[in-house]
Amino acid sequence: QVQLVESGGGLVQTGGSLRLSCAASGRTFSRNAMGWFRQAPGKEREIVAAINWRGRSYYADSVQGRFTISRSNAKNTVYLQMNSLKPEDTAAYYCAAAVSSSITTTNHEYDYWGQGTQVTVSS
Repeated sequence: QVQLVESGGGLVQTGGSLRLSCAASGRTFSRNAMGWFRQAPGKEREIVAAINWRGRSYYADSVQGRFTISRSNAKNTVYLQMNSLKPEDTAAYYCAAAVSSSITTTNHEYDYWGQGTQVTVSS
């Protein structure tokens, strides 16, 4: 059974940092692009960052310069380092594995999803 399990969410003050982890099991994703998405209440799920199998990354404009996505293929794990957090970063964060090895920002091109981890940034 393939699973993606996120961890590292929590409550942090504005300007603080969190590091999210997404551990995959059941198969290896070393040749798949991976992404982090988020969804705030009443809003659509949006791409935050993505990384291809070689480590090339993409960031949404809203997080560029503050968030860093990385991966360890040896550990079958992807990370999201979030710095300088803002209240508008509050959301449930999901990791996902893409069908292909190339970066994609489209939800339907990701076929495995985690259950999500909540990030709350207080003002």
